[in-house]
Order: sequence, then C-alpha cells, then structure tokens
Amino acid sequence: MADVARLAGVSSQTVSRVSNGFPGVTEETRRQVLAAMRELHYRPNSAARALRRGEFRTLGVITFSLATMGNIRTLEAIATSAAQQGYAVTLLPVAVPTQDEVNGAFSRLGELAVDAVIVIMEVHLLDAATVSLPPGVQVVVADSDAGDRYTVVDTDQAGGARDAVRHLLSLGHETVWHLAGPEDSFAAQRRANAWRATLVEAGRVPPAPVRGDWSAESGYRAGLRIAEQAGCTAVFVANDQMALGLLRALHERGLRVPEDVSVVGFDDIPEAASFLPPLTTIRQDFAEVGRLCVEGVVGEMRRGGAGHGTTIVPTVLVRRESTAPPPVAP
Repeated sequence: MADVARLAGVSSQTVSRVSNGFPGVTEETRRQVLAAMRELHYRPNSAARALRRGEFRTLGVITFSLATMGNIRTLEAIATSAAQQGYAVTLLPVAVPTQDEVNGAFSRLGELAVDAVIVIMEVHLLDAATVSLPPGVQVVVADSDAGDRYTVVDTDQAGGARDAVRHLLSLGHETVWHLAGPEDSFAAQRRANAWRATLVEAGRVPPAPVRGDWSAESGYRAGLRIAEQAGCTAVFVANDQMALGLLRALHERGLRVPEDVSVVGFDDIPEAASFLPPLTTIRQDFAEVGRLCVEGVVGEMRRGGAGHGTTIVPTVLVRRESTAPPPVAP
C-alpha cells in the first residue's frame, strides 16, 4: 500500500479508501490510485481486511442434494445475489442427509471464515445438529419448516399444489391422483397435504398417493403403477422431473396425454415447455428465493440477529398442453 501511495502521490489512507470503495476521494485521485495499483500488481489482502473489519464477506451454503433442479437453481441465485452484494460463497454439500453428515458440515463451517450460513435442507436435520456455529454467525433456512427459530424463505408449496388441483377439477376431472415426493421432504409433504385438503374441500375422495424420490426414473416406475389404475384421468406430480418419467410410462401403456390423462407438474424447469406434450406446471421463482435468502442473511448480520420470520414466495400456474377435460365416457 505504501508503494502504491508513493507512485500515485497520495497518502496510504487515500489508497485504503480507494481499495475499500469508500467515498471522499475525487475521481481524478481514484484513477491515479487505480493506475498505480495496476502498474504494481497490487491486490488488497482480504485476510487482513477481515481481521480489521471483523467480517469475511463470505456466506456459507449447506445443502444435502445437488441432484434436484430446485436446489441447483436456488444455489445459482444465491451465488449471483451474493456476488452483487460483494460476498463470496463457500459451498458445503452434504453427501447423504444423516445427522453425522450435517454435524460434519457445521464443523467445517466453524473452521472456515464465513459471516453467515444459508441452509437448504429439512429443518429436522438442522435442529438435531450437535455442532454450534461460532457466535454471531447468522442462519437463514431456504425451503424448510423452521417456524420462528430461524429466518425462513420458502416457496408457497401449499398454494401451488392447491392451484394445480383446482385447475384439474375445473376441467371436469372427478378426482386427481398424486405422484408425491419423498416422505421425509418438507416440500413434498406440504404439497401432498394441500392436494389432499383441496380434494376434500371439493367433496372428492383422494386416491392413495404414489411416491417417488424426485427423479425422472422414480416417476417412470410410479407412472407404470398409476397407468394401471382404472378411472385415473388426472395426476398432480410433485415435481417436473418425476412428471417426465410419468409421461413416458403413460405413453408406453398406450395412454395419451392429455386426451386420456391430464398431468400437472411443479417447478417449471426450463425443459418443461419442451416435454411431449409441453407440461402444465406450477412455476417456482427460484431466483427470488435465492435473492431473498441473501437479503435476509445480510439483513440479520446488520441487525445483529434480530427479526426472525418467514417470507413466502408466490407460485404461478403455467398452462400448457398436458391438461384438458377428461375423456367422454362411451
């Protein structure tokens, strides 16, 4: 810094202000300092900055799955939003959702230089963690039922499921089958509960749900069972990837979509519009979830941890060609 100051003809304090982006420096002086930095290949020492400021400008992200489209898109949005606010992201994927793995992730975060943590996992794993984060490290939970224990950002899981079921009922279907996600998933449970409640409110009998694991392959296997159910004319699927597998299974069993069976997914992944037929689905705003996670955790740091609460991001029904009125009985 002293070398830069001498070359630019300014004080070390001025170099520091330019390096940290502080105001109070004329544009001409700023250009001189930046030119001197480039000439001397000067790079500010981020570790020294962190020690001086008491912050590392880094957010930790813990997630137990990088295989689902939802987690990938949420993570992408978190990284983008963090960069816009001047933060780096340290990712700690949990290989399998066990307590030992979660404890290990929290232990590693405690050893790393992070100011806050965004958690993309079911809250029962977070609550059972026996490792404490360092004092002052704030936590925001994405897509989880964390109540008032943490700041939470979540998609309107129940509202999206209600819209899917009501859309199918409005087309004239007597009832709606459900291809659900894993039992230990909060999002899957919220969607399944809303599916069932919406049918009951409409005076319809909910069929027994069929479960998958979010993958297209599990949707295919479940779809083979659904295709055998007499009178099944409509299916609400807990995510688009399983819906893709279901479409294949129905096709193999000689059932046309939507002429014989209507299908609604959940997520609106980029490929959903290119399914055959294009998939009617519930759109999640992953970019908004990621942005609000970063905004929430940065806000917590500034408030010193006050203000826990839940922010719900609305969903939208996207109508395409996979839904239609039920077939007319002969």
